[in-house]
Amino acid sequence: MKRSEINTIIKEARDFFTMQKFFLPEWSSWGLSKWKGSYEKCSEIIDNKLGWDITDFGGEDFARRGLILFTIRNGNWEKKDKMYCEKIMIAGENQETPLHFHWNKTEDIINRGGGNLIIELFQATDYAGLSDKPVEVKIDGVKYIVKAGEPLILYAGQSICLTPGIYHRFYGQEGKGNVLIGEVSSVNDDEHDNRFYSEVGRFPTIEEDCPPTHLLVSDYEKYI
Repeated sequence: MKRSEINTIIKEARDFFTMQKFFLPEWSSWGLSKWKGSYEKCSEIIDNKLGWDITDFGGEDFARRGLILFTIRNGNWEKKDKMYCEKIMIAGENQETPLHFHWNKTEDIINRGGGNLIIELFQATDYAGLSDKPVEVKIDGVKYIVKAGEPLILYAGQSICLTPGIYHRFYGQEGKGNVLIGEVSSVNDDEHDNRFYSEVGRFPTIEEDCPPTHLLVSDYEKYI
């Protein structure tokens, strides 16, 4: 992805958050100069990878396969400081987050507003393949048994609880607009806890065609 594209995506995301009346931490708007020299006072943000996360999953077609994420709070398995995580995300119409599961993380995926969120589920086999068996999940605390791969629609206000070993992919329903997606989970670890069914790049390769207006979590090591 080009840095200029990422800058534009973040600007548009901020506008969408404002339209949905969802407000980010004050440091979400910091530019590069504000971040420099900030590690001592902002180590929790940097070490636990809070902040902006824009990904095309290595496919170089963000509109088709991509996701906007902002990690608001997150803990650290090693430090045992906070054992929970909260994210806010945006998915466009038919913009896919590809099939994956988590080895350790339990998460609630929540439609916070905007369009409808479609999610497809499979139980993982012992060898991380796809089972054709039905999947048991809870939607807003109510138990459901769904067919493997059957599209479920989460409407605004609905949430689904995903436990380790449940493959899931999701995308915004066509014709309904962008979806504001919340996530509340146990500690998030994108470097070790994700298992994608097909090989993808979790973080984008960035072409630096202009300076960053906002740092991504993958930028912290380089710039701070």
